[in-house]
Amino acid sequence: IGILLAIPRLTDALTDPIMGYISDNTVSRHGRRRPYIFWGAISVGIIFALMWQLPRGHSDLFYSAAFLIGSLLFYLAYTVFATPWVALGYEMTPDYHERTRVQGVSNFMGQIGFFIVPWLYAIMENDRWFSDSIQGVRTLAIILGVLVAVLGILPAIICKEKSAPLAAEPKEKKSPGKILGEFIQAFTITIRCKPFLKLCGATFFLFNGLMLVGSFGSYINIFYVCGGDKDMGAKYMGLFGTLSSITVFLVIPFITFLSKKIGKKNAFILASSVTLVGTLIKWPCYNPQMPALILLPAPLISFGMGALFTLMGSMIADVCDLDELQTGARREGMFGSIYWWVVKLGMAMAFALAGGLLTATGFDVDLSGNQTETTFLLMRIMDVIIPAATTLIAIWILATFSLTEKRAHDVRMELEQRRESVKIV
Repeated sequence: IGILLAIPRLTDALTDPIMGYISDNTVSRHGRRRPYIFWGAISVGIIFALMWQLPRGHSDLFYSAAFLIGSLLFYLAYTVFATPWVALGYEMTPDYHERTRVQGVSNFMGQIGFFIVPWLYAIMENDRWFSDSIQGVRTLAIILGVLVAVLGILPAIICKEKSAPLAAEPKEKKSPGKILGEFIQAFTITIRCKPFLKLCGATFFLFNGLMLVGSFGSYINIFYVCGGDKDMGAKYMGLFGTLSSITVFLVIPFITFLSKKIGKKNAFILASSVTLVGTLIKWPCYNPQMPALILLPAPLISFGMGALFTLMGSMIADVCDLDELQTGARREGMFGSIYWWVVKLGMAMAFALAGGLLTATGFDVDLSGNQTETTFLLMRIMDVIIPAATTLIAIWILATFSLTEKRAHDVRMELEQRRESVKIV
């Protein structure tokens, strides 16, 4: 299952940057971003609803192949939607602090989904609503697919595109060779941008370190803390997720305010340090005699996650200004696609490695809550040490980020002066 989940993410290594280039270079009366957002959202909703409506009675190979094909189509459609959507967020405002507020609102709205997701397992297992979990999955997939399609098209309808390249090239037909050359050049320039690479690195280690042990948390919760009681485990998983989401809701406006006082970089380091503390206290909180203790680390761990995508999106928008000053082109699509590909690459690695790490501990699902003491010990060690180490690495990487508020302001002033000179000419 881990490998099946990982493969579609790895294909994003190609599709994400291509979509970023296409969006950056699209010329239409509806803009560079909005047409893809509109049709991408509809496609995502339809594919997600359909991929869970498989008939019963087939082999594991059939379901594995169907799930893989469905996932590949789903993530391709998601790339068409998400890459221009992310780029649209980067270019909505030139103001240094307003960028953080824009990303904060976006992150805040996105957390509504994360607030609901932890309870989906409990909903689909509810015997009063569904005959079995398969019927529950099918029903929820249709409901979520419709919601995604309806809500996903709203940015394309409501939002306006305000930024444009500094010096737009005249419309001309380009040969495939020229398109490929421009794509390679844009990709190369983007991945050579040191401030951008630091943002990618910090995100990769903080986010994906937590993702890697995500499955450990659920298994430790169900089989160690709750003694194999899946209903109790599902309840605590739901409560843990709800607490995490509530914390993120509260952290986003706080971190937006804090970044204005101490700077975006320092706000990130502070938030990540709180996450580090939350990760370390998981060790004493996994206690079968007091299962409710597992909820204590949730708000601390979520503190960094609430800050991460609020601050990173705002800082990438600043990097896009620096890139335009140096190259004369706007590449929000390319920057956004590569950044989120790094996130998805880490998720793919996390999905692929999580099963192997769990197997390495000696875990046997047939034993339920009767695993060996060594297995539970190894699971708990990995669940604490891995995210603690990756969080420390993320803090170390971003400590050297040099695009301060003053530097970002100077860059913006130079860009505006250059724009005015072009208008005069």
